[in-house]
Amino acid sequence: MPSPEALSSFALLALMMALTPGPNMAYMVSRSLCQGRRAGYVSLAGVVLGFLIYMLSAAIGLSALLLAVPLAYDLLRWGGAAYLAYLAWQAIRPGGHSPFEVRTLPAESDRRLFLTGLFTNLLNPKIAIFYVSMLPQFIDPQGVSVLGQSVLLGCVQIGVSMCVHLTLINLAGRVAALLQHRPGFVRLQRWLMATVLGGMALHLAADSRR
Repeated sequence: MPSPEALSSFALLALMMALTPGPNMAYMVSRSLCQGRRAGYVSLAGVVLGFLIYMLSAAIGLSALLLAVPLAYDLLRWGGAAYLAYLAWQAIRPGGHSPFEVRTLPAESDRRLFLTGLFTNLLNPKIAIFYVSMLPQFIDPQGVSVLGQSVLLGCVQIGVSMCVHLTLINLAGRVAALLQHRPGFVRLQRWLMATVLGGMALHLAADSRR
């Protein structure tokens, strides 16, 4: 099984991904601002189901891939480094928008909220790339079960993401009001996130232990 250090590093990476603005965050926060916290919770349930589908699909596929092709680790390592560098750029690129921007949206039913959350996640390439390129970096090929390690790491990612999004849903109104009067906080958050992600990308690119 992954060491406590590996689990901690993976949890930090999952936290950075969850804090990176994207379709999931934008949808849940916008629904919470326009329709209340309950709408955000229902949307989050759909997002979590999407995570589970991706996690199980990736875990099964990665188990077979890593056992059959040892070279796959290095290929995925470089792909993961490139992905983290891309996220770092997305955090600071010109023209980025905050998901906490207040907008007027029509109300939606619980069924539609759930399904939209699900498909927003399933159609989000960031999630697919994360599972395919990041999970192998924290798996011990000599461990008892590659599949078990993949599922464990996937559950850590889902747990971290749920905590982050629940916090954002509950605080969406306050954060939106704060950022409207403190635009400097938005720039600081983006640069801090880009620095952490960029550092992880460099570390991952240089790591050839396996």
